[in-house]
Amino acid sequence: MTQPSLDTLKTQAKALRLALKAGGTVVSHAQALELIARQHGARDWNTLHARLTRHNAPADLALGDRVAGLYLGQAYTGKITALSGPVGHRQVDIKLDQPVDTVRFESFSNWRSRIRGTLDMEGRSHRRTSDGAPHLIVEKMPS
Repeated sequence: MTQPSLDTLKTQAKALRLALKAGGTVVSHAQALELIARQHGARDWNTLHARLTRHNAPADLALGDRVAGLYLGQAYTGKITALSGPVGHRQVDIKLDQPVDTVRFESFSNWRSRIRGTLDMEGRSHRRTSDGAPHLIVEKMPS
């Protein structure tokens, strides 16, 4: 059976909310999402959301994985030493193979040997620099 898209489910929640309102029962959008999730056999909206988005996620990161990427514009390689949270909002801690200087000025430096961030589905941090680039980009290295 094909799973509905997130947009379809959100549209269903909106329609449910409007139908309930017409019948005299007012519910919030969040409450409507919870009801839709239960209709689709999930414990709650977050569980249904994770079920539907997990298949779109890049290769799952795991504790001990070797990774490479960019941190504040600086290339790095390292190893994942801590990992928590759901796919799409995963907190990661990386011990770097070589420290990176996160400051672009010649007058001082800020060397980092460990970095932390919260990653989206594509392995990019939610936080951005002033020019719009992700603070952290993480890619799993081949075994």
